[in-house]
Amino acid sequence: MAAGGRWLRSCCSVLRRSLPVLASVRQRGLTSGRWHQAVGLGVALCAVPVVEQGSGSLSNDALIRRAVSLVTDSTATLLSQTTYALIEALTEYTKAVYTLVSLYKQYSDLLGKMNSEEVDAVWQVVIGARVDMTTKQQEYLRLESSWMTALRLSEMAAEAAYQSGADQASVTARSHIQLVKAQVQEVRLLSQKAETKLAEAQTEELIKAQGEDSSLPQGVLGNTDPGDDPYLRED
Repeated sequence: MAAGGRWLRSCCSVLRRSLPVLASVRQRGLTSGRWHQAVGLGVALCAVPVVEQGSGSLSNDALIRRAVSLVTDSTATLLSQTTYALIEALTEYTKAVYTLVSLYKQYSDLLGKMNSEEVDAVWQVVIGARVDMTTKQQEYLRLESSWMTALRLSEMAAEAAYQSGADQASVTARSHIQLVKAQVQEVRLLSQKAETKLAEAQTEELIKAQGEDSSLPQGVLGNTDPGDDPYLRED
């Protein structure tokens, strides 16, 4: 009978430890502030990795490999998102550059065929397109900075995976890095090609404008040096 009583008391003790203690404490009248402190303590304790000792427990190396695999997955997701955003921004910038190239060519073709007011109106359209191109250029440069940060994180995660012996995670991460680098480089080449076209169109327009004594609007004719013209000197 005594042994049965001890067994019953032991079961009751286990049950009390298994019940949601925080909820019962709150019902007994913890204030709101103390309740949040208790919850915060519980969350903090849950964040501490606890490894059960025994024949079936994982070794430290195995736990490190598992953790580094999670890190490579997370950095790969970040790299994918920033790559998509950068490619989209570069594509928009390239479109804006080609729009400006087209306007410069149209402007050059119309020189000598319009009066000063018409030339000024067309030039204002060119200026507006250039402002739009500059805005999109700044946007892609901002995203490029984020992409490079994500790229460095992925490279560090791949190296950590290699050092910890998580070979599969390391190989996967490095393959992903090479893939996104190739994708970004392809779009960069397209934007550089567009910038080259823009420089050619600006040079052509400038040479033709110099032959038209009265075609350019006030304030543009006198600035034949690209270094003095705020709208021509950048490219």
